[in-house]
Amino acid sequence: MPIDVLMPQLSPTMTEGRLAGWLKKEGEEVQTGDVIAEVETDKATMEIEATTDGILHSIIGKVGEDIQVGTPIAVLAEEGEKVAKDYKPKMPKAHKEKVIMEVEDEGETKVAPAPAQVQAMLNPLPQPVANKNAPVKKSPAHDGEIFASPVAKRLAKELGVNLVNIVGSGPKGRIVEKDVRQASTGFGGGGEPTRYADEEIRHTPMRKSIAARLTTAKQFVPHFYLTSSVNMDALLNARAQLNAVSPKDESAYKISVNDMIIKACAMALKKNPDANAAWGEEAVVRYGNVDISVAVSIEGGLITPIIQNADQKNVIQISHEMKSLAKQARSGKLLPEQYEGGSFSLSNLGMYGVKEFKAIINPPQGAILAVGGAEERVIVENGEMGIASIMDMSLSVDHRVIDGALGAELIRDIKFYLENPVTMML
Repeated sequence: MPIDVLMPQLSPTMTEGRLAGWLKKEGEEVQTGDVIAEVETDKATMEIEATTDGILHSIIGKVGEDIQVGTPIAVLAEEGEKVAKDYKPKMPKAHKEKVIMEVEDEGETKVAPAPAQVQAMLNPLPQPVANKNAPVKKSPAHDGEIFASPVAKRLAKELGVNLVNIVGSGPKGRIVEKDVRQASTGFGGGGEPTRYADEEIRHTPMRKSIAARLTTAKQFVPHFYLTSSVNMDALLNARAQLNAVSPKDESAYKISVNDMIIKACAMALKKNPDANAAWGEEAVVRYGNVDISVAVSIEGGLITPIIQNADQKNVIQISHEMKSLAKQARSGKLLPEQYEGGSFSLSNLGMYGVKEFKAIINPPQGAILAVGGAEERVIVENGEMGIASIMDMSLSVDHRVIDGALGAELIRDIKFYLENPVTMML
């Protein structure tokens, strides 16, 4: 009998997937383990494998379509099997267009509309409506044939300027060369700004997941913040010395500041195991391993690949692993076990010139460290003024898991390891 191929759940947080492409065509033979399609999840682009042998009888899921987990996307048939023309795969119960509530009224169950605020969350944002009574400045160029000089038309073609958007300043509203040149620099004829149409950018599964998780975290996780400044001179010097002695063969390395921050966080968490924890419904979970989730910016959002057992690795190992994970992340090739979990997060925006920021906790973890860039500042040490490279960092903490004193000890120890990098080499 025909076998329905369902949209699989490829990560714990996945509720729907977007079909990125089919690798098999209708009528093609497939064997168990063959990759038949690629799907974009909330984390990465992953492969769908056939779980049985057969012929790809029909493809239901369309490329670019968001499909709920458990929904049929194709039908397989055994070799030689004839599938009825009217065969339809069993579809899951469709979501109702409107959210409803059941209410009891004198023993009778009735259906009532959902609260207005719930409906507002489900309905799309209203689209802007033009004011029909508002005066509109028009050019003859907008009434059918474009009214422009030959020079203006030729120049517009060269500069890629759409003449429809320009209000001409010439006789009777004619578009002239000056209007086109102004439009090419962001201004229309007569010195007025050129108006462009708004564009809707469709949410990706990743962007939907990020929005949902961060909204939940900000609403339900009681954040508090601790900020500290770090003298990075010793660390920058140690990094330069380590990179200077890097081998010139396949074992070459280039340690980044971020690699050393990962190591410092891992050692501080090892020293403060109660901070290496997460909030659970029945108990606080204290992690046995120190696994650092590191935020990596990718197209369409960000992902947090994990340096597992970071406290047990030296900075060279961390550097190699981080580069590999970042490369896989940006190519959408991370496996679930490489980004799911983690006991603590690190987000570094220093390379973008950011001085200081506060990050949102990545639940269920208990804390995240936000790091800015190091900059030269005037400092006073032992009563004397000097200049040092100072980096600001902020620790966002879940107050249900980590109290103020414990959070202070954690960020103090991170600061200690960063200012005394030789202790990370022992």
